[in-house]
Amino acid sequence: MDVKTLLLQQWASCLDEEDWFPPLEKVLEDITFEQAIWKPADGTMNSIWELVCHLLFYEKRFMMRFLGQTANEPQAENNDSTFRLPTETLENWKETKQEYFEVHRELEKILEKSGHEDLYRQIPGEDHSLVLELKSLAMHDAYHIGQIVYLSKMQGAWASKRSF
Repeated sequence: MDVKTLLLQQWASCLDEEDWFPPLEKVLEDITFEQAIWKPADGTMNSIWELVCHLLFYEKRFMMRFLGQTANEPQAENNDSTFRLPTETLENWKETKQEYFEVHRELEKILEKSGHEDLYRQIPGEDHSLVLELKSLAMHDAYHIGQIVYLSKMQGAWASKRSF
């Protein structure tokens, strides 16, 4: 299997194809607005929505850099500010999820269309190539998907019997 095929498979498993962990689209499918903003009482964890904002920030920033649209990339003072929520409304929660799904799918299309040169050229503003950055982003997604599942379980929102 070539690196592009492997990466496409890894990328899809983060969003909509079952693998060793549940894909984010399935994980978020039944998460309500109230569950999305909930945090444990001790305040040591981010909410589900904050985690989705964080994932969206890094994927969107990378996509803008890859496309050479650095003037439009999202900005943050530091990593902590990438978890910042928009105004807490049901509509904004739905929009955040939708935007994340769209950016993730757009990055998948970019990867699918990329030839060997694009796969390995260094991306402006990044330390690595498309292949290495998407590999890292997929691992980052998997890590935070685990946190989202855990938060869902803490709230009793995780179905006791799942297909994965």
